[in-house]
Amino acid sequence: MFQTYDDTANPALGAERAKRLRDELRARGLDGFLIPRADEHQGEYVPPHAERLRWLTGFSGSAGLAIVLLDKAAIFIDGRYTLQVRGQTDIAVFEPKHLIEEPPSTWVEANLPKGAKLAYDPWLHTIDAVARLKAAAEKAGGTLVTVDSNPLDAVWSDQPPPPVAPIAPHDLKYAGEPAADKLKRVSASLDGADAAMLTMPDSIAWAFNIRGNDVGHTPLPLSFALIHADGHAELFINSAKVDDKARAHLGNIVTLRERDELGAALDALGASKKTVLVDPATCASWINDRLSASGATVKRGTDPCELPKACKNEAEVNGTRAAHLRDGKALTKFLAWLEKASKDGLDEITAAKKLEAFRAETGELRDVSFDTISGAGPNGAIVHYRVTEGTNQPLISGDLFLVDSGAQYLDGTTDVTRTVAIGTPSAEQRNRFTLVLKGHIGIATSRFPSGTSGSQLDALARMALWKAGLDYDHGTGHGVGSYLSVHEGPQRISKLGSVPLKPGMIISNEPGYYKTGAYGIRIENLLVVTEAAMIAGGERPMLGFETLTLAPIDLNCVEPELLTAEEKNWLNAYHLRVYDAVSDGMDVETLAWLKGATRAI
Repeated sequence: MFQTYDDTANPALGAERAKRLRDELRARGLDGFLIPRADEHQGEYVPPHAERLRWLTGFSGSAGLAIVLLDKAAIFIDGRYTLQVRGQTDIAVFEPKHLIEEPPSTWVEANLPKGAKLAYDPWLHTIDAVARLKAAAEKAGGTLVTVDSNPLDAVWSDQPPPPVAPIAPHDLKYAGEPAADKLKRVSASLDGADAAMLTMPDSIAWAFNIRGNDVGHTPLPLSFALIHADGHAELFINSAKVDDKARAHLGNIVTLRERDELGAALDALGASKKTVLVDPATCASWINDRLSASGATVKRGTDPCELPKACKNEAEVNGTRAAHLRDGKALTKFLAWLEKASKDGLDEITAAKKLEAFRAETGELRDVSFDTISGAGPNGAIVHYRVTEGTNQPLISGDLFLVDSGAQYLDGTTDVTRTVAIGTPSAEQRNRFTLVLKGHIGIATSRFPSGTSGSQLDALARMALWKAGLDYDHGTGHGVGSYLSVHEGPQRISKLGSVPLKPGMIISNEPGYYKTGAYGIRIENLLVVTEAAMIAGGERPMLGFETLTLAPIDLNCVEPELLTAEEKNWLNAYHLRVYDAVSDGMDVETLAWLKGATRAI
């Protein structure tokens, strides 16, 4: 649930921990070490014991990597975190670098001394990442070497233990397809491989219709699995996580193995000269190395669960509609409360806690789907801002307040951003907000033929901003799971989104604008890809989007004359739909606010 992080951007803390790590490296005869923000599953969501990057540097973002050499260090982050990293990290110790513009491999080539040994933990890096870093180290005249035990763990004296949260069956009424049928589908798709190695916990959760509680905000069961071409499956999981109910659910579809039996199982595949499918983008290098050493043939390919998991079935789509209706009512109550409460004095933490309280009142909330981004004024310009006691700001008249939040319900996962004016917005704020809204509407109303990827749609969200000489440094849309990860692949709308969109995929629509030191704007709804009605006179069937999110967009920030008639019609129709959907059961005061908030323009 809602939490604030301790301020860890203490120069003495970063320097002292870097020194302890360097002392350990010298003791092992190593000249550097790679510290990714990752665990053995290479996912975005990691348990506390795997937050090595944050412990070392203070940086709490969801993606990043540090490289510590004996005489220098750097931290690599993407465009979402360029401001955050400077607020949380001692940049005199860890020099910030842009993950895309100056990737780690480039830095290694330029900074690794000749003859140096740069070490990495093979559990914490993917096959693809290791290949890039190995090539870079060799170009610099050094070598990339593995470690049997992580040197950072050796100096992290109070490192938490790995999680042992129980798993639970995910009811068929939510999953929509029995696990046995999913496994048959996956087994039939292995294209000549004898088995597929599953390392992504959300793929395992989907395939076996189970959920867990090993990481915050996402019901993931940290585990590994092998799916064999004959339909048999093995799940490698700490048995302390499996109670009698979960064992009965899994008993007929999978062989349960202890987590530490994985190595022996991979050796057995090699001894039998089997071909094993692994995803080089997500599979830990350790697994690839173990398979290769055992004599198995490693076949590289995409996780076979990723695409079928992304294409939601009817039960999952209906479930997410129900979740968004429930969530929309809670968010609407919050927005009505916010307008009144902000006049009497309010801060970011109080607002975030109140929003969660409204969701909890539904009686269906399992957790928030990520740490709420509650950013007032300049904090809203930090794309993935996380409020702390030290950064907590009041909501001041004339500021914009950006709140990006979501919820986990058994029937669906939500993610929604609203930007609200506190008092009267300036002309510039209204202009920028409306340009972002035009991009949002451009995505929401788009029609496209089968085979269209997110990169082909991305410009629709940016065009109005581009025409004004503006842009934003994050993707326009990410996939969302079904009571699973709020960030799910392979679908996305971005400059790099190459996977064709397919019916049933859930994806966000969230263009934005950020003025450093002043304010941030983002408008986010979730969409589901649908088969669109034939266009009059059209010759090809088209796909489109159904908007799932149901909550008012702040009309006080809209400049109507910047909208076309078609855009006004969309906004009015959307608000009419919101009112009709969420007004039922509202108290008189909230209902009066809602009428004004969804008025036609």
